[in-house]
Amino acid sequence: MLVLGLQGSPRRKGNTHYLLTSFLKEAEKKGARTSIIEVDKKHIIPCKEYVVCEKKGYCPIDDDMKTEIYPLLRQADVIVAATPVFFYNTTAQLKALIDRTQTLWARKYRLNLTDPNRKWRKGFVLAVGATRGKNLFEGVHLTAKYFFDAVGASYDGSLTYWKIEKPGDMAAHPDVGKDVQNAVSNLLAPLISRKRIVFVDQTASCAAPMAWAWTQFLAGDRIEAEYAGIQPVAHFNKVMMTAMHQSGIDMEFRSPAGLDVSEFSRQPDRVVVLGQDVGGMPSEWNSLVEMWPVPKIDEANAGRIQMLRDDIESRVNDLISRL
Repeated sequence: MLVLGLQGSPRRKGNTHYLLTSFLKEAEKKGARTSIIEVDKKHIIPCKEYVVCEKKGYCPIDDDMKTEIYPLLRQADVIVAATPVFFYNTTAQLKALIDRTQTLWARKYRLNLTDPNRKWRKGFVLAVGATRGKNLFEGVHLTAKYFFDAVGASYDGSLTYWKIEKPGDMAAHPDVGKDVQNAVSNLLAPLISRKRIVFVDQTASCAAPMAWAWTQFLAGDRIEAEYAGIQPVAHFNKVMMTAMHQSGIDMEFRSPAGLDVSEFSRQPDRVVVLGQDVGGMPSEWNSLVEMWPVPKIDEANAGRIQMLRDDIESRVNDLISRL
């Protein structure tokens, strides 16, 4: 489980930074992996309104959104947007990132492709402001609502604090520690209780990611699925991606992963091996293995890949029913 923090403040180690890092440390205590995007330090070009994303589902701008941020947004189980209030909204730096997620919105609402995690991903807001105005956070909430919809997340709550202006104000707040503990506990409780399955094949480019995608799409509220390859290649099989897209499942902004156990947040409940070659499996997983003897196929053959897609979907439904 990955909790991704978006640190939207341009001020280093200020009140927003304190609030976000406190939140992520609490998430780590619950067993989550965490990552922070320091938005001000990233190369993010504001949206140029090229409308390529509306037609083709990708943004032609070559910056950190393309190479790093889109993939992290897709990997995340929880996205935490943290910002000070600038003129009743987020900072310009965070807003630039938000505007560029139009690409993800377009893939869902223009191309009719669904990210497998979309129904289960959660979004949360942390915001601080200097005044007492009762409408201080309304702009942030409205922006967050549509941002989370664009990236495929529900808006599951917020912590907002008035009269936070001077360095150290957030750390001195009497309620922040308890607020963060309660928020993290409520947010992560349904995710922590999920069964955990790792799908393994030789290259992590075709069968294993298809099994992962179907599992997340069909039962991501009950199962935390991951995929890995014994000898992972650099990219997903394009024919596989097209076959999954034909079923409405979006495989973009992801790539094969290896079997480095340190990258997994906790021990799986089950390991499903697709195919026959299981050399290189971590020894501690041996007792957890279930074999799916899917045939070795020509990965350039669209018809065979479609048959494999349908076979794996059927196997995943059976696995879900047994769990």
